[in-house]
Amino acid sequence: MAAETIFVNTFTNGILGPDVPMLGPVRDGGVIVANTAPGCWGPMLTPAIRGGHEVCRPVLVEGAEPGDSIAIRILSIDVTSAGTASGNDLIHGDCCLGDPYVAGKCPGCGALYPATRVEGTGKGCIKCAACGASAAPFEFTNGYTIAFDETRRMGLTLDRAAAEKAAAEARKFMATPDNSIQNPVVALAPCDIPGVAARMIPFVGQLGVVPVRPTPDSHNAQDFGSFLVGAPHEYAITQEQLADVTDGHMDINRVRAGAVLIAPVRVPGGGVYVGDMHAMQGDGEIAGHTADVSGVIAMRVSVLKGVTCGGPIILPLAEDLPLLARPFSAEEKALARRMAEERGVTLEESAPISFVGSGPTLNAATDCALKRAAAFLDTTVPEVMNRATITGNIQIGRNPGTVTATFLAPTAKLREKGVYDLIRDQYSL
Repeated sequence: MAAETIFVNTFTNGILGPDVPMLGPVRDGGVIVANTAPGCWGPMLTPAIRGGHEVCRPVLVEGAEPGDSIAIRILSIDVTSAGTASGNDLIHGDCCLGDPYVAGKCPGCGALYPATRVEGTGKGCIKCAACGASAAPFEFTNGYTIAFDETRRMGLTLDRAAAEKAAAEARKFMATPDNSIQNPVVALAPCDIPGVAARMIPFVGQLGVVPVRPTPDSHNAQDFGSFLVGAPHEYAITQEQLADVTDGHMDINRVRAGAVLIAPVRVPGGGVYVGDMHAMQGDGEIAGHTADVSGVIAMRVSVLKGVTCGGPIILPLAEDLPLLARPFSAEEKALARRMAEERGVTLEESAPISFVGSGPTLNAATDCALKRAAAFLDTTVPEVMNRATITGNIQIGRNPGTVTATFLAPTAKLREKGVYDLIRDQYSL
């Protein structure tokens, strides 16, 4: 029997796919509450985790089948970490088999996916449990430890003394969930830019449904996913198979409390999963990583029968919409109607919608978003380009290759495609 609410506090080993044990099912219209683990740096320092992240176990949704979509409304996001650490990375090629996110290898004994332990703090504290060699595939080129205030509104980067104090109780400082096996990044005590204040605007970098084949979670989008094409490890894919990722790893900062994500179902039950919560991030995540935190997210999931889209669609908060894509005010509507009457033109009713695209480069990701939008709306890419130019824009989620194409689309087509009711409710149209 489907449950009203599913609580998730267990994790995958970094691999997503139809064979991964899933929880549920949760009922159509039910709620998923998940205690997420920090995403990037901790798993990146833990070669036993095979995907580069440590995401929550997927949850099956009652009645969801391939050809449907699942609407995921983010009810709340609460950061539980007191702080974290992050920064730009340097890869150690001798600590991996081709891909440091996916196939960590001990440079001492040569073990693949070795178990590790933390010895002390600072650079080199991640050791192979078998031979004692330093086994972290990454280190910082420029890094920081950041602490949050009690209300989780502001962050402040720490100096060496404060960073080392946090490192001495790293798991507690990060509130790492009990079932997480990652090595806490705070143990490295980076402190290159002390005294920087930053606003906290938490969101989730990973949210979506499972793909049709075993896929490393951090590579579940076509930019990082391109690293799997012809890779030397067991998760290698072909160029054609790259299109099978579900773009759950978006790192789009508009996927925050109050937003709605529409995810196309690829396997029976969908397998809704979440992780990689961030405390804040500017468009592009240009450092490659941001402030990964533990937290609790609540989501309501609803099946959209027969709603088929090529990739995720986001309905962000109204304040997160590009200015040109925001619904028109009553005054603006009245002016447009008057102009239409004076010129004998039928005024189009419209509403905002945001299509996610991914690819090995930002240009490829933009092309992907435009093509997905055109296919969903039964129109041409040139028309979508025009609409995105005068009623919206292209925004970078993550460099090198996740974007959104956001614009005002015809209300009649949105009704036909089965998403207008969600859009109407989201923006009080």
